[in-house]
Amino acid sequence: MDVSQKETEICVIDGDGRRTWRGKCPSEPECIAMALHEHAPDAVRVGMETGPLAIWLWLRALDVPIDCIHARHVAAAFSLQVNKTDVNDAFGIAQVVRSGWYRPVAIKSLQSCRVRALLSARSELVTIRTTLYNQVRGLLKTFGVVLAAGKGERSSAQS
Repeated sequence: MDVSQKETEICVIDGDGRRTWRGKCPSEPECIAMALHEHAPDAVRVGMETGPLAIWLWLRALDVPIDCIHARHVAAAFSLQVNKTDVNDAFGIAQVVRSGWYRPVAIKSLQSCRVRALLSARSELVTIRTTLYNQVRGLLKTFGVVLAAGKGERSSAQS
């Protein structure tokens, strides 16, 4: 599968590497699962490269045996590919999975993702707060107001 934000390109191949079906579906877990169950009901393994939607799709795989492959490894396998399209990428990922020359990426749990999201949001808010403090301090210096470092206490003011 070559997953993009709106659509996922799917390529089904047989044991010999011949394409048996290709198509697109919306990048929704239910739609992907339905397409795979319809066109590859006996799928042994499904490949998908890492990306922004990878964790969400993998966690909601709906009984589809998905292996997530690091995007750098996929790019290395495609380094000699002439025409880089979603169709060719899906076929290439299918060939990589068929060959077994990859190591699946460990997907974090939903709880781990929640904690990471909270920590990232907090870090961003601290950065925004610090930037805002520094901008206000810089503007006040123009008017002779110098704030002490740290808690925003006023150390001296000249008007």
